[in-house]
Amino acid sequence: MVRLHLRPPSVPYRSTPWRSAVSRPGPTADARWPVLALALTGLRQAGRRAVRIVDADCGDGALLLAAARHARMLGFVAIEARGVDGAPAPITRARAVAATFDDAAIGVSFECADMIAALAQERDLAPDIVLAPTVTSAATTRALTRTGARVIAGGQA
Repeated sequence: MVRLHLRPPSVPYRSTPWRSAVSRPGPTADARWPVLALALTGLRQAGRRAVRIVDADCGDGALLLAAARHARMLGFVAIEARGVDGAPAPITRARAVAATFDDAAIGVSFECADMIAALAQERDLAPDIVLAPTVTSAATTRALTRTGARVIAGGQA
């Protein structure tokens, strides 16, 4: 009689821990997501067919991109999403992901800029929704309220 001894395959040792994309929390884990989803639903139920969203501190753009996809799923036919962040590395990642979008109804742009300066540009064509970090300064509060949009502030859950 032959005995087989099954051993698990050897796995090389990793000195740094890793996490799969599945284990990372998604944009819907952001504390702003429920309010954002509700705001988009409300605009759509009011008969709006187009929406403009600005993320004033977008990081890698995950929340903004999820919002654009959600808006499309709700039936918006024209979605303009603009992300602004002061750090170039996350903006580069956001642009790479946005380049994979294959939907003419969704227009996405990301720029590396100062949040307050970028919000000042929004007065001419006010967005419907502005995503913002937790408001910490009077200048940030003024910049956010001048846009005339619904401001959803907060941070990661």
